[in-house]
Amino acid sequence: MKIYNSLTRKVEEFIPHNKKEVTMYTCGPTVYYYAHIGNLRTYISEDILEKGLNYLGYKVKRCMNITDVGHLTGDSDTGNDKMSVAAKKEKKSVLDIAKFYTNAFYKDMEKLNNKIPDIVSSATDNIDKYIEMIEKLLKDGYAYKSGGNVYFDTSKFPNYYELSGRSRDEMLLAVRDDVEVDEKKKNPFDFGLWFTDSKFNEQQLKWDSPFGVGYPGWHIECSVIAISNLGEYLDIHCGGIDNLFPHHTNEIAQSESYLGHKWCKYWVHMEFLNDKSGKMSKSNGDSKDLNSLIEKGYDPIVYRYFCLQSHYRKTLVYSLEGLDIATNAYNKLKRKINFIKNNRDGEIDDEAIEMYQNMFKDAFSNDMNTSMMLTVLYDVIKSDINNNTKYYLIEDFDKVLSLNLLKDEEVSSEFLDYVNKKIEERNKAKEDKNYKLADEIREELKLQKVIIKDTREGTTFEVLR
Repeated sequence: MKIYNSLTRKVEEFIPHNKKEVTMYTCGPTVYYYAHIGNLRTYISEDILEKGLNYLGYKVKRCMNITDVGHLTGDSDTGNDKMSVAAKKEKKSVLDIAKFYTNAFYKDMEKLNNKIPDIVSSATDNIDKYIEMIEKLLKDGYAYKSGGNVYFDTSKFPNYYELSGRSRDEMLLAVRDDVEVDEKKKNPFDFGLWFTDSKFNEQQLKWDSPFGVGYPGWHIECSVIAISNLGEYLDIHCGGIDNLFPHHTNEIAQSESYLGHKWCKYWVHMEFLNDKSGKMSKSNGDSKDLNSLIEKGYDPIVYRYFCLQSHYRKTLVYSLEGLDIATNAYNKLKRKINFIKNNRDGEIDDEAIEMYQNMFKDAFSNDMNTSMMLTVLYDVIKSDINNNTKYYLIEDFDKVLSLNLLKDEEVSSEFLDYVNKKIEERNKAKEDKNYKLADEIREELKLQKVIIKDTREGTTFEVLR
């Protein structure tokens, strides 16, 4: 297995700390709104990584946080808490907001066939552990108190800029002029470990601590949750590329200062999902979530397929046209697999299975090349091996791809009523010689995996579920 390590900026052989047992930490959602499809792309890649490692024979223990306090709108140490902003906007308590959007996140993960990590821990469940880490960082001289808050002193950690690959001067030049400056800090890149300052008095959730009544900074949450659940040596830490600085940089600084040794060996970052105009995110007002795709008629598994066609380290350009192309490709794939499933014959060819499994493993082991993994799947389908062997391999590969390749989905009576209504509308449009509307209805049904055919006896349809 070879994987790109953001820490060394090169593809490296993957050697876990404890032979075949892998500890893996993935940054979870801040549950103040529905997960953005850009974030969901990251979770899909992380799911493939975990399942692929299991496929190679590793035993993966994975942990994820749920941020329900402390994540500021500026993603640094300025602005307002995202949870408090959402609670005020929706006129609910922070805990109610967190519970609702945590459940919504789990539903999204289920719709995308993403496995929920073995360990999921909410930020608010670990207050005592944050305090313990902060006290040790203060005692060892890595942190300081200022203006009622506690900050990590980045000047005390020589390798602070290692992950970002920049020097302090380069980072200072990169800081925008409009970034709010916290005058309580000794250095510009020092970061908050605990806040009590009255500036954050709208924060609903506060706890007593040796540093005063307040709440933890965002960065310390992941360090504490990872160390307390996965131990002092972490094999893989994942997240979106936008978390590389400052979040993951700060995690390294505080974790290694606390532990006294190197913490995580492999840092794996997933690239952005952009539209044609640039980066998509909730922060710039582009609040596309999975439900918005479903409402447009797109299957969440098609979105997963769309993501797997691109490498996780390449920016993926999102468009409805792109999803349409992915829908057509996925439907064709399912039709071919349905034919194989319904026409199984021949003895299982063990030699062919071993050959294609090795090809699939090689594709995954080549820095998680999901597009090549799909290519191996297509190679199996078009090969001249018998259908029983093909069926075995398709089922085997889908343990990692999780694309419902062999799943027969139930068609509800409500959906059939919807299809029949659309066919009636199309027939009426054709009678009125409104062929444009007729074609639009055909395309709408096609996106819903409904293929219609005009015959002498009337219009028939097939549901590709």
